[in-house]
Amino acid sequence: MRSVVMHLIDSFRQGGSESQALSLYLEMKSSGRFDVELSCLDRSGPLLMKLPPDERERVPEFKLNSFHDANMALQLYRFARKLRDLKVDVLHTHDFYTNIFGAAGAALAGVPIRIASRREEPKRARIKRFAERLAYKMSTAVIANCDLIREGLIGEGVPARKVIPVYNSVAVGLFDQMGEQHTTQAAGGRVVTLVANLRPVKDHATFLRAVRRVIEGSGDATFVLAGEGELESSLRDLACRLGIERHVRLIGRCDDVPSLLQRSDICVLSSISEGFSNAVLEYMAAGKPVVSTKAGGTAEAVIDGYNGFLVDPGDDVEMAERIVMLLDHPGLAVEMGERGRRLAAEKFSRRRQLETIEQLYERLLAHRPATTVERGARLSEG
Repeated sequence: MRSVVMHLIDSFRQGGSESQALSLYLEMKSSGRFDVELSCLDRSGPLLMKLPPDERERVPEFKLNSFHDANMALQLYRFARKLRDLKVDVLHTHDFYTNIFGAAGAALAGVPIRIASRREEPKRARIKRFAERLAYKMSTAVIANCDLIREGLIGEGVPARKVIPVYNSVAVGLFDQMGEQHTTQAAGGRVVTLVANLRPVKDHATFLRAVRRVIEGSGDATFVLAGEGELESSLRDLACRLGIERHVRLIGRCDDVPSLLQRSDICVLSSISEGFSNAVLEYMAAGKPVVSTKAGGTAEAVIDGYNGFLVDPGDDVEMAERIVMLLDHPGLAVEMGERGRRLAAEKFSRRRQLETIEQLYERLLAHRPATTVERGARLSEG
C-alpha cells in the first residue's frame, strides 16, 4: 500500500513558491511512487489552470483571514479532519503561511511526517518569525532551497540534521527545442530581458539605470521587462526621466517565458534580496548568459565568469559593464549560455528534484515512530 502525501500550498497566484510547489505535485502524480493529494489556503490564481479540469474545483480550500480569529480554529478543524480522512502519512508545506497552518493541523491529525519549507531570506516581524520557528519545531524536516537558506535556518536554531537542502528546479525540457538564438531575426536587434514581478525587492530601478549606461555605448539594444506589479507606472516614469523609454518595453505578465527567452540575447536579475531565483534557472535552461546581483543563493547557480556574471546589488555601473561586454562579444555570450544550459540539466532539473524529495519521504517514513494502532497490532501478534 502506497503512502499518502499531501501538499499544502498558499494559492495559485503566479509566484515562485506556488510554481515550484505545484510543479512538484504534478511531477509526483506522474511518478506514481506515492498517492498524492493537493490542498490550498486560497484557490484563486492563474496557476489553477495547470491542473486537469476535473481537479480544479476539487482542491480543498482552507481560507484564512487571520491566525487569531474563530475562522482560523474552524479551518484548522476542517484541515485536520481532511488529513485524518485521507490517512495522510506526509504533509509537505511550502511557505510561511502554510508552514504555520499546516504544522498545527498535522499535529492535531497525528500526521507522522511533517515537512516545512523555507524559500527566502527572513524579513518578517519578530512575532511572525517566532510563529514560524514553532512550526519548524513541530516539523520532521525543513527543506531549504539553497545552501545559503540552510545556513540561515541553522543560525536561527533549527537543528542541522533537520534542514535538508533541495534546490528549486526548472522544466529543462520546455527549452530543449529552442535551438540556436534567433534574436536578430525576431526582434531586429539585440535583446536584454529581465523576468521578475514589479516589486521593490526586484530593484528594476537599478536595471533601468544600467540600461541608460548600456545605451550610451551600445545603442541598438532593446530591453524587455516581463512581470506585473504595483511599480509599473513608476518604472515607466523612471524610463522617461532617464531618456530611455524608446529602448525599454514593459510587457506585463508573460505566459510563455520560453518563447520570450528564445528572442533574448542576455538575461538579467537585479534583485536586492532573493531566496533562490526561478528566473535565473529559466535563463540557464534557455541557454542564455546571466547577469545577476549577488542576491540570496544566486551564486550557487551562476558561477561568475563561467555561465554569467555576478554584481553587487544596486551597482548599475558594473551591471552595465557586464551587459556591454556580452553584447560586444556575442561568441562569449553563446558559450556562457551553453554552459548554463548544461548546468541546469545536470543540477536543477525537475527529475533530479523529484528523486531527491521522494527519497527524503521514503527515508523519513522508514524511521517514523509507530502509531498507537501499529503498536497495538504488534502486541497482539506477539
